[in-house]
Amino acid sequence: MTSAMLTVSDALRLVLDHASPLPPRRVPLAEAIGCALAETVLADRDLPPFDKALLDGFAVRTADLSGPVPVALEVIEEITAGRVPTRAIGPGQCSAIMTGAPMPDGADAVVMVEHSRRDGPRVLLCPPRPVLPDAGRLPRGREMRQGDPLLGPGTRLDAVKLGLLASVGWTNPLVSPRPVVTIASTGDELVPPDQVPGPGQIRNSNATVLEGLVRCCSGVPEVAPIAPDRPDPLREVLSRGLANDVLLITGGVSAGTLDLVPGTLAELGMTPVFHKIRLKPGKPLLFGVGPARPDGRPGTLVFGLPGNPVSGVVGFLLFVCPALKVLRGLPGAPPETITARLAQPFSHRGDRPSYVPALLRDPSPDLDGGPVVSPINWAGSADLRSVALADGFASFPAGDFDYEAGTPVPFLLLPRSQ
Repeated sequence: MTSAMLTVSDALRLVLDHASPLPPRRVPLAEAIGCALAETVLADRDLPPFDKALLDGFAVRTADLSGPVPVALEVIEEITAGRVPTRAIGPGQCSAIMTGAPMPDGADAVVMVEHSRRDGPRVLLCPPRPVLPDAGRLPRGREMRQGDPLLGPGTRLDAVKLGLLASVGWTNPLVSPRPVVTIASTGDELVPPDQVPGPGQIRNSNATVLEGLVRCCSGVPEVAPIAPDRPDPLREVLSRGLANDVLLITGGVSAGTLDLVPGTLAELGMTPVFHKIRLKPGKPLLFGVGPARPDGRPGTLVFGLPGNPVSGVVGFLLFVCPALKVLRGLPGAPPETITARLAQPFSHRGDRPSYVPALLRDPSPDLDGGPVVSPINWAGSADLRSVALADGFASFPAGDFDYEAGTPVPFLLLPRSQ
């Protein structure tokens, strides 16, 4: 394990070096949204599988409409969606047809019903302009041909792409599955959120925050019972967490007398990678890799996040979320930031790069029209209320600086559920 205090970029590089896509498996379509494909999806048939009417009206031969209007044609059949035509269209004939229904043989266009008037067994057609071949008709295979590749490995499946898979019968795609993430909170001072804290106790908000962040990053959270600051129950909780893909631990990773997490993880076979980051908030962040699992899967990625909630949020966004992307078969990259301009002067003091909760405002004409950020006057890494009001974190480098209004700064957005 490196003993140096790493930069954020160096620490992230080490995290991504130890992350690899989970073994792919087949899942039902309902479970595949947000997952990355691990195979190429092929069309199982032509779509549409027949020449298809694009509107309600009358299937006609355009040769019959070359003269003056109105044109009187014999209606020989009614074709509804899902019904197969039984008669071919001959000269002077047409078929009433509905949107999505197969075109009858002999017809090469559709005249919309709004340009018609029924007259017993005949229909009078009055199109306002010449009807060209293929008007109102979608030819067979226009969308795709049997065997066409539609989506490839690494494609992230959203709702529309799942619909495409359904249209070709690809109902159990091979995907990189969602990582299962154990969330373990440690500390004698913690009680569940539904309990009234006693003297010296606080409610466990960290697990709730991390559970939501894991879901936003398409992971599957499993919240473990609170682990007290005693070796045996702590070892039991962490041991169970090492069976999953990722283990997130909050608290117990600093250098205090009861910070038992690093030693317990070492006893359980975790290989530490780093323990300190040049970052504020979130300096004492621990990262390591658990032992190989019995089924042959790589060792669990272990993140020991500081107990202060804001530190945990920053550490999750900078390191855990990018790792989850890699496990899901997506490219690993630093978290996405935007550039925004300070709405007012701001002073930064400190020897570490800092992430300050801030509000994101609409573009300002006074600041070149770009997005604008306003840092929040927060009370430090325990101030969860300020982060709840924030849209993300403005980033400032180490050093003592006085920034003028309008200075561009990187802004790290908080993920929001859709």
